[in-house]
Amino acid sequence: MPRRGAKTNPIGSGFGSHTSSVTKESDFKPSLPVLSEGSGRDFHSESSIAQLPLYRFSVELSCRCVEVTRIFEKYPLLPGVVLLENGTFAGMLSRQRLLEYLIRPRAIDLFLNGPVQTIYSYARTSVLTLPDRTLIVDAARVALRRSPELLSEPILVRRANGEHELLNVHELNIAYWHIRGIETQLRFEQMQTQMIQTEKMASLGRLVDGVAHEILDPVGFIWGNLTYVSEYGNSLLELISAYEQCLPDIPDPIADLSTDIELDFLKQDLPRALESIKNGADRLRKLAFSLQNFCHIDDVYPKPADLHACLDSVLLLLQSRLSSEIQIVKNYGNLPPVPCYAGQLIQVFVNIISHCIDGLINQAVSQKFEQEFRDPVMAGTPIELQRKSRIEIVTEVSNRASGIPGVAPSRWVWVKIADNGLGMSPPELQELQISFTQGKKGDKETSLASSYWIITAKHGGELHVSSKPDEGTEFEILLPLL
Repeated sequence: MPRRGAKTNPIGSGFGSHTSSVTKESDFKPSLPVLSEGSGRDFHSESSIAQLPLYRFSVELSCRCVEVTRIFEKYPLLPGVVLLENGTFAGMLSRQRLLEYLIRPRAIDLFLNGPVQTIYSYARTSVLTLPDRTLIVDAARVALRRSPELLSEPILVRRANGEHELLNVHELNIAYWHIRGIETQLRFEQMQTQMIQTEKMASLGRLVDGVAHEILDPVGFIWGNLTYVSEYGNSLLELISAYEQCLPDIPDPIADLSTDIELDFLKQDLPRALESIKNGADRLRKLAFSLQNFCHIDDVYPKPADLHACLDSVLLLLQSRLSSEIQIVKNYGNLPPVPCYAGQLIQVFVNIISHCIDGLINQAVSQKFEQEFRDPVMAGTPIELQRKSRIEIVTEVSNRASGIPGVAPSRWVWVKIADNGLGMSPPELQELQISFTQGKKGDKETSLASSYWIITAKHGGELHVSSKPDEGTEFEILLPLL
């Protein structure tokens, strides 16, 4: 890619030699125009008009019109001329305006041999002047808003040093449509990538749903037979007790067998073993149900769902990441079924709780690192007691005033998920909130930004984030009750 600093060359033959464009008032002939070559065609959405080819050509108002026309005849791509009065900017005269007045009857006799000031007094028009840092896309939009008779007029580009250069509007349009073409291609590629990713996730969801269904089948067999196994075990233990009571003199072979199998311990441990199997089967059944809920493909319309069941299933799925040092505090209110897209809402809870877990894990790691690598001088001092890592989940129904007289307050479901981790700095929080309101490219899109879109666009709700360093982060989700 060519460097941004454009080199200047005269637009006549021999681009390698530099020619000054400074015009002295005592000269009758203007100096040759100079072209700033720009930076080629490697444009993007952040490219400015300073990267386009710009023409530097200025004359004094006292210069004869015939000299300017000779320059225009020699350089057909030159869009106009910058007019100076005693070295100070006085206006701009385009090639088109000059030729339009010269082709009028008797205009050559009136204007050609006179000063440029004379014809400029008739051909004066409003000039679009833009700083050289203006983006190409912004400059093109402003140029297209001009009146129809001014659409082909060149644009004045004001440099940082105060000098003015000319930009051909056709060069601007070509660069603008080049950038639009690149953006369209990028959007098309991102759309393809998103479609592929969506199809992959749908296939993965169907696969996991099938696995969960296959898990539920044997778990159902185990769960259904555990009741009978428990009853059979209790019946056998009662039978053994009855034999011991009716036959106090136990034969030696039976006594030896009782000792070998530790009959007394077996009587105590069998109920505990059956209860443990029952708890394991129940946990596996809940996990399979949670997987099915997580992979649930939402319907076209929202359906009522139990948010507490959704939150519990998410906590069960993330159980492997929840160490014993992280405490989960659940303060569930009395919630009615909430109309929602359950699958997408579960994904939001996964994203938010995962973010909280990541923050708490980073806090624990930093604390452990600080304790292990303390200053040897401070090694004997007691370590400050660290607060227990905690994630708090609160749900309740709240009423919000509509602000319109005569309209009853609306009912909303309020879900708060907060942690007491390291929190976010003000710049980090601001960047996160900006990602909520501005569409980002696919490679910069975050799970929290996707969660914001699901809550606001899909459910008509609100998602608020507040955070302070060393105090934790709090997420508030508001969902309307229809």
